Amino acid sequence: MKAGYIQFTPQLNQVENNIKRLHKYIDDQINPDQVDLLVLPELALTGYSYPDKQSLGKVSSEKYNKLTVDTARKIAAQINGMVVIGYPEYTEDGFYNSSLLVASDKTIGKYRKTHLFGFESEVYLPGNLGFNVFETRLGKIGMMICFDWFFPEAARTLALKGAQLIAHPTNLVMPYCQRAMFARSLENQVYTISANRCGRDNWKGVLVFSGESIIYIPKGEVLSKAPVTGEHHDFIEIDLQKATNKNINSVNHIFNDRRPEFYF
Repeated sequence: MKAGYIQFTPQLNQVENNIKRLHKYIDDQINPDQVDLLVLPELALTGYSYPDKQSLGKVSSEKYNKLTVDTARKIAAQINGMVVIGYPEYTEDGFYNSSLLVASDKTIGKYRKTHLFGFESEVYLPGNLGFNVFETRLGKIGMMICFDWFFPEAARTLALKGAQLIAHPTNLVMPYCQRAMFARSLENQVYTISANRCGRDNWKGVLVFSGESIIYIPKGEVLSKAPVTGEHHDFIEIDLQKATNKNINSVNHIFNDRRPEFYF
């Protein structure tokens, strides 16, 4: 299969325009035969910096949730594949920072960000769906979002549940994640795709996003790395079967050798 990312720069509050720009980017830059799984950034169509629930509510409603699903399905149909997209999910209880795994004809899975970063806790509810793995025609795919990378239990849980690939929509502002995903990939022997955004938002000052979307193979080697600035895409041929072998050598197995009775 071919899997990869689009490093995109959504403009705050400009959902419809961001959708048009994303479709144009795909039309102009991407051959549909290039990709089976496309990972887009966290909050890919809305921008990131919503300081309160009132401002977030203007781009997160049943209408906009449907628009996100429709956009993802249209892109999935265009590539005859699957799309992971981050979005602000509206519910009667409040807002979640969520992601969807979508095919052209259906939503395969949903994830809600478990570990909220900074001011996100002022506008979003902490995710309550846990870390789940979704069986697809391509393989077993799990999702986590941005700051979840800081907690190794997130990727480990997905790997223990059978994930071969972890799709990781992000809006990174700290400089560590791209290096840290080396460990998440290696220690779990899984593929990881971190789809970051670039550009900047204004919220109590300027937030500058770090770009450098990155793909790791199960041995912790970089398959693709985007530049710090500028929109970018890359799609890589991968073999998910390589993520089923958890042997380090003829003796050691990363899961069988665990000693959970000694872990806190």
